[in-house]
Amino acid sequence: MTEDPGTAGEATSGTSMRGWRTVFPPAQWLTTYRPQWLARDAIAGVTLAAYGIPVSLAYASLAGLPPQYGIYCYLVGGFFYALFGSSRQLAIGPTSAISMLVGVTVAGMANGDPGRWAAIAALTAVLMAGMCLLAWLLRLSSLVNFISETILLGFKAGAALTIALTQLPKLFGVKGGGEAFFERVVILAGQIPDTNLVVFAFGLVALALLLLGEKFLPGRPVALLVVVISIIVLSVTSLSQFGFKVVGALPQGLPEFRLPGLRARDVDGVVPLAFACVLLSYVESVSAARALAQTHGYEIDPRQELLGLGAANLAAGFFQAYPVAGGLSQSSVNDKAGAKTPLALVFASVTIGLCLMFLTGLLANLPNVVLAAIVLVAVKGLIDIGELRHVWRVSRLEFTVSMVAFSAVLLLGILNGVLVAVVVSMLLLIRRAAHPHVAILGRIPGTRIYSDMERNPDNEAIPDVRVFRVEASLLYFNVEHVRAAVWQRIRSAAAPVRLVIWDLSTSPAVDLAGARMLAALHTALKAEGIDLRLVAAHAKVRDMLRAEGLEDRLGYFGRRVSVADAIDEFQRDAETGSPAGAETQVMG
Repeated sequence: MTEDPGTAGEATSGTSMRGWRTVFPPAQWLTTYRPQWLARDAIAGVTLAAYGIPVSLAYASLAGLPPQYGIYCYLVGGFFYALFGSSRQLAIGPTSAISMLVGVTVAGMANGDPGRWAAIAALTAVLMAGMCLLAWLLRLSSLVNFISETILLGFKAGAALTIALTQLPKLFGVKGGGEAFFERVVILAGQIPDTNLVVFAFGLVALALLLLGEKFLPGRPVALLVVVISIIVLSVTSLSQFGFKVVGALPQGLPEFRLPGLRARDVDGVVPLAFACVLLSYVESVSAARALAQTHGYEIDPRQELLGLGAANLAAGFFQAYPVAGGLSQSSVNDKAGAKTPLALVFASVTIGLCLMFLTGLLANLPNVVLAAIVLVAVKGLIDIGELRHVWRVSRLEFTVSMVAFSAVLLLGILNGVLVAVVVSMLLLIRRAAHPHVAILGRIPGTRIYSDMERNPDNEAIPDVRVFRVEASLLYFNVEHVRAAVWQRIRSAAAPVRLVIWDLSTSPAVDLAGARMLAALHTALKAEGIDLRLVAAHAKVRDMLRAEGLEDRLGYFGRRVSVADAIDEFQRDAETGSPAGAETQVMG
């Protein structure tokens, strides 16, 4: 039978199209785009721009950059994410934590030079893009999952306090100062008597309006309304003479395409900064994207998110911006405004571009205290008291870990806090893997099922028998702990043990060190007159143990033998006086 050329060509085209679509999501969602979605995406884009402009101005001040740099982040970051990201509602732009991380870290690298400061921030975004692309190529998206939610909970709380402390001097109308968190606290406390009461009152009113808007008008661009009102008030009244600091005129027009003026080797510490930004941006973005996708009944591609963030940050680095990420607050605004697809981000970019070309002069009289109020309201959501209380109730260990991350941010700064959080996450993971729970099993009364006696004290112990189950794989870094735990439980038995049964059902993998530990344990037990039986091993585990010759020495341990079977056999042999394991040796 000959194949129709047209059909063959269509099949080949379809296969290549599927491969192409995996790295260019618009080719997937544009084919199912509905005309009625266009108006919703347009409204969402304009709403997101109205929300993003005042917020980005505030975040740029956190990053130590001119205010327009924050607007550039929204302009190019969202547009290029729309081309490569897998989320349909995620909004990309500057975030409070990353802005603060860039600001406090670059301050020590720039030596007070604004041009060098901007170049380092842009270089950081480009390095982030390179790291995201490398992680995408190597399929490393799952590695970020090793940073626990508990660690992030403490980190975010510490970052929120650090960020808030940088904004409080603006709220009080004082100079502030200091590098470390507690140094800033002491300096601010000393300057409180010099508070500019007019600026302070103005800021409190702005805070009140923002908080009321957040409560009663969620998803609406309340921040833009507060910005407009504050500009009008300062423009038509004489309040400006009371010491208000304002944003000033912003450069008109779109940002120029410009390569960073520095290389990574020119700036000590920029690579760790970029790595920390990748961790923060990816975790924050994927968490927000998953929450939105779950609400709308679709799934995101975590690996594709690396490509989307890489494209967004590459554009940010080349168009006079700094590292960007997907934030939950800005994404919620986009979602609640009706966004159906990433086309909403394109509309937001177009709106922001028009504002940059024609409306920048209107922001000249925007008071900095209003930007401080916007930041303070935004970072409030980073401190989740309810979740901290829940973690305290559920696990004191997890709460302690969270507080380690919290303290690291306050004592060491945000960059070092991120790195400490990563190290603590890894150490916690290694500790858990290296010290798995070794359970002694007993029979559930009236059944042939065996479970952990520590959790179920009413389980029946079997005379002369110890049944063990390790709730982890047996690998080179935990076998010594497991061996010691088994021996300790054998030694502490009330009566002499004649048979040890090892239930391998909860050990999905056993490496060479694990297999040899079991062989050595068999030899040591046999020297004391104790038999060892292995049961319920997984297929690959059986292959490893057989390759090490354990079945020849211990007897059959295939899938047909359970803990109950091994105990029945032991008890029959005890009644007849046969040596334990004789039947299974024949089966083997």
